[in-house]
Formats: sequence, structure tokens, C-alpha cells
Amino acid sequence: MSLVAGVIGVQGNVSEHAAAIERACEREGRAVEVREIRTAGIVPECDVLAMPGGESTTISRLIEREGIAEEVVAHVEAGKPLLATCAGLIVAANDAHDDRVSTLNVLDVTVERNAFGRQKDSFEAPLEVAGLEKPFPAVFIRAPVIDQVGDVEVLATWDGRPVAVRDGPVIATSFHPELTHDDRIHRLAFFE
Repeated sequence: MSLVAGVIGVQGNVSEHAAAIERACEREGRAVEVREIRTAGIVPECDVLAMPGGESTTISRLIEREGIAEEVVAHVEAGKPLLATCAGLIVAANDAHDDRVSTLNVLDVTVERNAFGRQKDSFEAPLEVAGLEKPFPAVFIRAPVIDQVGDVEVLATWDGRPVAVRDGPVIATSFHPELTHDDRIHRLAFFE
């Protein structure tokens, strides 16, 4: 039976996440159908979800308006995997320290938006991630910082601060794993 993977497609690196999911599933020997989600009604059909980066205020407003937000919460409450990256991490968090972002409260962390700097401050770093044998080539672009963690497992830190965490079926990263050809974060989120 084919895995149904959804990528929240209101903004961000949608096609890059879709390609990473396809690579991860191929490596795992799983057939997959990837669906881009821009309206309500698709999330309940999905086995796994990715919520890409982009602009967190825009993403939160659009998924709320389209009725997607409550479906993502139900997906996580049902124990189904969610990979939330960069702005997706901000939207998934309990608190974004920004009233313009309506968070989903499915990730027991608080975050500070754009804490690693502006676009010009973007960088790539070899990151030691729990569960991965070799460093992951993490791409940080206007990345948020996780400034407080609750009952979550910290999977990776950079400069002494958490940048990847697991909270039950949710894995969230400050960086953009979809911008590399390395699918290990997607496999960690969906198959381990």
C-alpha cells in the first residue's frame, strides 16, 4: 500500500520537501503519493506531513483561514508524523513570542523568529543529530532559535542552542533539510 504524504503548500519550499519525501521513501523501499495541501480536507488522508519554512505569520494566517490548522493538530494528536522546518517549527510551537503568529501548540517549545539573523546571515553547518551516524549538512536561512524547551527530546544543538527537537510524532528543525540532497532528516521524521 502506498504511503500518502502531505506537504502544507500555502508557502515555502513545497516542491523541495516533496522531492525529499520521494527520495526518503525510495530509500526505504516505500511507494509514496505526495499531495500539496492548500485547502482543508486533504490532511486527514495523509499518513505523514511536512510543514515547510517560509514566512510564519503568512503560513499561520493561511492555514487558519483554509481550515488546515485544526486538521494538522488532529493529525499530530492521532500520533501521525509531522516534520516542521524553519517557519513550520515556529507555527508548530507553543509560543512564537509574536502575536501575529497563531501557533498550533503541537510542539512544547518557545521560539524566537529570525534569531540567527537576516537572509545575508544564512549559513550551512555540519550538524551532529541524534539518530544519524554522520553530520547533517544543515542550511540555516533566517532561522528561528528554540529558546525554551518543555517535554521534548533535543536532537541537535548549534552554538549551544537547540535547533532540532522531537515531541512525540513531531520533529522540528530550525534549518532547511529539504535544501540538501540528504534525506536523512525526512527518514528520521517519518520512518524512525
